[in-house]
Amino acid sequence: MNPSASILPLLALLALVLPPTAGHALPSDRKQAIELEADSADIDDKLGVSTYSGHVEITQGSLRIRADKLVVRRHKKRGARLVATGSPVRFRQLPARGKPPITGQARRAEYDTDSELLILSGDAVLKQGKDTFRNDRIVYDRVKGVVKAGKVASGKTRVHIRIEPDHAK
Repeated sequence: MNPSASILPLLALLALVLPPTAGHALPSDRKQAIELEADSADIDDKLGVSTYSGHVEITQGSLRIRADKLVVRRHKKRGARLVATGSPVRFRQLPARGKPPITGQARRAEYDTDSELLILSGDAVLKQGKDTFRNDRIVYDRVKGVVKAGKVASGKTRVHIRIEPDHAK
């Protein structure tokens, strides 16, 4: 089994850090190699499951993701389901040159490459500059460009959004 074939779905993780208002990642990010480091890797080609554990770090261009564990389950078709867990899972990416980075964290980040749904759960936070979006569960539909949080996303807490005033003159 070629281990890099199991991590190809990680390209989809680029969606992890892009709320719909954030714009796109640096154009060069998609052209960069994906690098993954972990204390251990368990790749089962027969089952279609790859598990990376211990200080998992994923890098592609300006994208940085850190987790305690990442499990990639390939679907029988072409897609995959990725589940990153951590204390917390952290990510950072530059949306465009001259723009502040998008950062975020959650205890769990799930992404399905077929449905293109991203679910951040457990103290989920997205930040760009001084603006913050916070809830116990944030669901982002990449296809529709829709973010849901709170009750509409099966969350249990109220949504907290903080938008700082633009002090530019």
